[in-house]
Amino acid sequence: MQRKGGQKAVGTTRVEAPVRAPVQQAPVLAKEARPVAAAPARAPVAAPAAVSAEPRPTFSPLIEMNQGEAEHRHFPRAQLGTRFEVWVDDEAGERRFEASLLSINVSVSGAFLESTFYLPLGTVLGVRFSLEPGAAPVLARAEIVREERGDGPEGRSGFGVRFLDFSGQTEVALARLFVGMRLRAFAEDYLKSQRARSLPNEVERVVDVLAAWELLKATSSVSDPWQG
Repeated sequence: MQRKGGQKAVGTTRVEAPVRAPVQQAPVLAKEARPVAAAPARAPVAAPAAVSAEPRPTFSPLIEMNQGEAEHRHFPRAQLGTRFEVWVDDEAGERRFEASLLSINVSVSGAFLESTFYLPLGTVLGVRFSLEPGAAPVLARAEIVREERGDGPEGRSGFGVRFLDFSGQTEVALARLFVGMRLRAFAEDYLKSQRARSLPNEVERVVDVLAAWELLKATSSVSDPWQG
């Protein structure tokens, strides 16, 4: 039987989810200093030239396949804690409820948000969130599709939302989270080919890369790019 939401907003309400306290690291004890015999003087040695390391991406959340949650459908999900601004507007477009919640996981089609309050299933929310600090926000409408009240198998409290639509093509940022690394590796390798170098301009090379990617999906035994 469907459970109804436990909290109803009156007027414009702002709810802040509790922020987890950072884990304190144990202090590292300094070793006891011991006298060391002076070493004979040596001629100064020139420092080696600095080697520029190729930058590596620092944002790499854990990606796992969906375990059956309705909001994720058949897409993989990322174990990602990021701040979601959510709100509900009335029929006149006036804001009547808003809250700030932390996600537990995110996928291309939905997310699970930690919460100690609940809204009715089927409630449509506006949502705004960023996948990493400084990134442009993802803007979408989402529907509440399920809830957990601490008595589920994982003992968490909150609700799952399914994205209905996005604004300004911001869903591309979500897609890149899951397939961006594979696409980048494929494109970089393909652009080194003689065919790609022979094309007259950048647009033609982009079209060629996309065509080659689609051909790979159609002919490869693992044609679904979401499967990793």
